[in-house]
Amino acid sequence: MVDYRFSHRLKVRYSEIDGQKIVFNAHYLTYIDVAVSEYFQTLLEHDLGTTFDFVLAKSTIEYKRSAYLNDWLTIWCRMDKVGNKSMTMNFMITREDEVEPILLAEIIYVSVDPETMLTSPVPDFVRERIEQFELEPNQ
Repeated sequence: MVDYRFSHRLKVRYSEIDGQKIVFNAHYLTYIDVAVSEYFQTLLEHDLGTTFDFVLAKSTIEYKRSAYLNDWLTIWCRMDKVGNKSMTMNFMITREDEVEPILLAEIIYVSVDPETMLTSPVPDFVRERIEQFELEPNQ
């Protein structure tokens, strides 16, 4: 996707579908959580968890269509805003090779001190790596 620099793929497993044979709604947050973990792992590499951690503060989800067993999904991630203590990310989930979204989400994360788990400012090195990654021209 043009507006998204990062994506992560996964396959829908049997345990994730419900009685209607579609992905149960709560699993989409798990898919997003997996993708955001990969996003930060890619950006921060060895620094993740040393002086930075974050927790989910708010999620807004708009379900557009259903995903089914064995679908390959792409979870697209984009950091839209980094505030003093919070970060707003947008997500889009699509079926492999499709552009129409299955789901759109906006999630606000809060930066926390890894030892105390109290809110803390987003570290400068995190802010800089996010800005560098999100603003870097597509190659």
